[in-house]
Amino acid sequence: MHSTTSDQRTPLRTTAADALKIVIVGGFGAGKTTMVGSVSEIRPLSTEEVMTQASVGIDDASQVRTKSTTTVAFDFGRITLNESKVLYLFGAPGQQRFWFVWDQLFAGSLGAVVLVDARRLEDSWYSIDRLEHHRTPFVVAVNRFTDGPTLDSVREALALSPEVPLIDCDARERSSSKHVLITLIEHLTRTYDQSPARESMP
Repeated sequence: MHSTTSDQRTPLRTTAADALKIVIVGGFGAGKTTMVGSVSEIRPLSTEEVMTQASVGIDDASQVRTKSTTTVAFDFGRITLNESKVLYLFGAPGQQRFWFVWDQLFAGSLGAVVLVDARRLEDSWYSIDRLEHHRTPFVVAVNRFTDGPTLDSVREALALSPEVPLIDCDARERSSSKHVLITLIEHLTRTYDQSPARESMP
């Protein structure tokens, strides 16, 4: 993956021909905007707005008291993989009132990352349900803000099948976020190689 920092502006290569789309989903305050910002080679497009009194009683900020902004549409970032392939990242809004945009974000995506706050595992159920409904391959990354349950406990609580990769991460760290995306790409490769259409090819 490209090694520039997220505060630099890297022009898109003229040789880029293939656009690959990944969606990052998860509950409110799980760290999706942070992950896009940490790994993108361009300054991310963010639709974050300051939280106001209008969100009181709607958005549960009891466990993210330091959070003062919220994504109202999506976050967007970019990573150049090689001369011809570019990975586009879309961070979905976490609040229930913005879930209506998720189906549009899923359209055309290769796969997804479910970013989990270990303190609020129940916030991830809807993300997993929608991805399974769309039959979109995904990995689950536990964003370790603080100590929390083991990965085995998280897998059991979220009823994840053994085939779904589950890893720890720190969305603030570029190397950690890159590892999550690499894990997803490896999972997508295995999923594609094992697909019935692939196996039936001569």
